[in-house]
Parts: sequence; structure tokens; C-alpha cells
Amino acid sequence: MSFEIRPLTAALGAEIHGIDLTSLDDDAFAELRKLWLDYKVLFFRDQDLTIEEHIAFGRRFGELELHPFAPDLPEFPEIVHITSTKERPYAANSWHSDVTWRRAPSLGSILRGRVIPPVGGDTCFANAVMAYERLRPEWKERIEGLTAEHDYMRVFGRGVPDDKKDEMRKKYPVQHHPVVRTHPETGEKAIYTNRNFVNHIDGIAPEESEEILEHLERSIMSPNVQCRFRWEKDSVAMWDNRSTQHFATNDFWPEERRMERVTIVGDVPR
Repeated sequence: MSFEIRPLTAALGAEIHGIDLTSLDDDAFAELRKLWLDYKVLFFRDQDLTIEEHIAFGRRFGELELHPFAPDLPEFPEIVHITSTKERPYAANSWHSDVTWRRAPSLGSILRGRVIPPVGGDTCFANAVMAYERLRPEWKERIEGLTAEHDYMRVFGRGVPDDKKDEMRKKYPVQHHPVVRTHPETGEKAIYTNRNFVNHIDGIAPEESEEILEHLERSIMSPNVQCRFRWEKDSVAMWDNRSTQHFATNDFWPEERRMERVTIVGDVPR
């Protein structure tokens, strides 16, 4: 290999150095994709990508989704803008996997830092496979075969005008995904619930549903299954939404933070 791998923690994550994401030949790209499956989230420094190059890199992994609710660039609808300013602070500061409210949620996401605060604004990642593996056997047995209801309204409903709610609900009905999904490429099992989009566990009492969701969330929240990335301008992070969750810290206000993301279309969770 012509690039250097620096693991972040024993749980997941690696910085890849000596690499230019705009000029990977097929062999280097294949090796990078294997490292992504192994480490689940990869980080790159000093990647001065144009928007077109960011999109092109994402498309090497598959079709890119167009997000119906998040702000994008009109001329580049594949790019989602994630912006926080003094006047409008924002950070996705809860543990989640992207767009699980879709029938076929995201395979992965590629995020690039445009404007980074001098300190703060880190992103934390959790290995959802390891979080599942650390559950006690009786908990694994308890959640085996369960599904959960995922709903975009929990996060994006307030931004949908009343006269559009019925139309958007028809386009994006609630989805029922496994509480534990199996990765289609590695065969690993991973926790697949999150507070952003899950209404409840299907077919059980609300109290039991809440107990299960809290227990799985605590497993995701353990530092033993996590890594943390400190951003710099032109840093890039790419994570596998099928086997990780992430949390963006909101400790940098009133500083500005501007990020751009592309999201790769995935498959129906099994």
C-alpha cells in the first residue's frame, strides 16, 4: 500500500495518510474500501476537494441520495449543508445512524469540513457491532427478531408545512427495521436503533420498548466502543451507517461550523 494507516482506538476508526481521494486507481480504491469495512470509519486530512470531486468520490461507492428535508446546494442536490452559526447553532448531538427512516437507509456518508471552529465541534463514532457483541446473552436473546418503527417526523416533521404533511407521509411512510441488523457484506450483527428516528419497538408494551431502547443506547454510549475525531479544515470522515452510529458535539458556540456531506444509498436492512 502507498498510504499509511493510523488506528484511532481499538474499537474503530483509522486516519489514512499519504492519500489523495481525487486520484485513486482501482487497486487503491479497492484497498480503501476494504479498510472501510474493517475500521468502519476512516478519516483523511488535507483533502482540498471541489464539490464536484466530493460528489465523484462518493459515487465510486454507489448511487448518492437526495435528501428531501436537509438543506442542500441547488446546483448540487447531492450535497447536504450542515451549518452552525452564532445566530443559528446546530449540531446532530444525539447518537444515530443516517436516514434510517428510509426503506433502504444509507450505506455510508462522507463528510468534509469547510469551516471549523478553533476548538470543539468534534464528532464521536460508536462501533454498533461491538456494542451488540458486548450485550449479555440474555439481552441478545431478548431482542432477537424484534423490529422497530422509524419515522422521519421525529426530526424533520417540524420543517414540513401543514399542507405538505400528507404528501410527504405518502412518499416517506414509517419503516420497520430490525433492532439488530446483519451487515450485508461482513455478516456482522449490529444494534440498529436510535433516538433520532425510532418511535418504538414493534409489538410490545411502551414501557418495555423504552427499557430496550435505553439499554441499547447505553451500549452505544460506552467509551469502550467509541472513537472521537477532531476536525480541521479540509478533513474528511467517511463512516459505514450499517455498522456505526455517530454524535456531533455542540460545544463550540458561538463559533461557526460548516460541513458538507454526501450520502450513499444502501439496501433494505435484514
